[in-house]
Amino acid sequence: MVVPLLPAPVKAGLRENALLFALLVLVNAFVGTMVGIERTLVPLLGEEVFGLASKSAVLSFIATFGLVKAFSNLAAGAWSERVGRRRVLLVGWAIGLPVPLLLMFAPAPHWWIVILANVLLGVNQGLCWSMAVVMKVDVAGEKRRGLAMGLNEFAGYGAVGLAAFATGFLASEFGIRPVPFALGAAAALAGLAVSYFLVPDTGGLVRHHGPPPVPGREAFVRLTAGDRRILALNQAGLANNLNDGVAWGLFPILFAAAVADTAAVGALVALYPLTWGVAQLGTGALSDRIGRFGLIAAGMLVQAVAIAALLWPGSAHWAAAMIALGLGTAMVYPTLLSAVADVAGPRERATALGVYRFWRDMGFAVGALGAGLAADLFGMPVAIGLVALVTGASGLVVAVAYGSAAWPAANAARALR
Repeated sequence: MVVPLLPAPVKAGLRENALLFALLVLVNAFVGTMVGIERTLVPLLGEEVFGLASKSAVLSFIATFGLVKAFSNLAAGAWSERVGRRRVLLVGWAIGLPVPLLLMFAPAPHWWIVILANVLLGVNQGLCWSMAVVMKVDVAGEKRRGLAMGLNEFAGYGAVGLAAFATGFLASEFGIRPVPFALGAAAALAGLAVSYFLVPDTGGLVRHHGPPPVPGREAFVRLTAGDRRILALNQAGLANNLNDGVAWGLFPILFAAAVADTAAVGALVALYPLTWGVAQLGTGALSDRIGRFGLIAAGMLVQAVAIAALLWPGSAHWAAAMIALGLGTAMVYPTLLSAVADVAGPRERATALGVYRFWRDMGFAVGALGAGLAADLFGMPVAIGLVALVTGASGLVVAVAYGSAAWPAANAARALR
């Protein structure tokens, strides 16, 4: 294996490791681009190219992605403690390379090839995004964790939004396939190259804290529901990605039924992850100052209101709702990651983040299967309304579990232990 050009860090801190941190932000932008190419196109691909009338069948690619990504997250944390963060990152990129090609050329009616592509994408996202998170947590140290997660998720979901917008535009000019998916191929190659030639391993920053925890049932149960607060974090993550899976799978179909232009559909779809990505630059750092838990509860409630607002049609109205959904998600997403990292000690942090991300990304599968079935049985408005109710209830669970919106982030770990 080639020795990366940048040396391994010897001391944690954003200022001390500015170049490495910037490279890791870039890597996560490439990771986000990989999934962003699907946001606009694959739900439309299912209906227009593969002729799938059932919403459950169309959303099957998201359910598959979510299940595979959840288990990949779970494996990534523990695996990285044994073989190193960088190796797990490189394996994730290698597995992601075929995804754009499969989506480009999968012939109708073989929808199973799209499902296969999403199996590989789930592994790619689980391994690469997990390592981007863990390596940034390693590098950032204790004091600027919220800022680090905000920057990480800004890069990832900013890229998701830009890729969704770009692929919608390219599809309107050149058709759904193959040209728009070339963006994903370029991102996969660039992400692999940067990770292989430039990015060093960061695990050395935590090894002096002792051996990592032994992965197994006890650790999984403890990091899933060790107390009411960690349980609340995990259920909030699941609910967040439940509604994100619905946004990915159903919203493009909802918009396309009223807006004929694929570029306009792509623009509406992109507003949500773009707002989410940019706003995290502020919300991650804000959680370092005011605490994590009130921000999480309020963000879930904002998401619920935004999703419910989509039940009233109209492009301008939908655009406002997608922006509000992005703001609510930005309040939640990096803050949840930071709160989980607060809970865990340095040597179990990778495992704890893997368990949290397991439950969070199970939300893709639960949302895709549940909302697809509800849409087939009762119609799209009922499915979207149910998702809004679940999201709002999740925010109330966090509010009850934590009780105070003003706990300082610095005291979060002590409060949770």
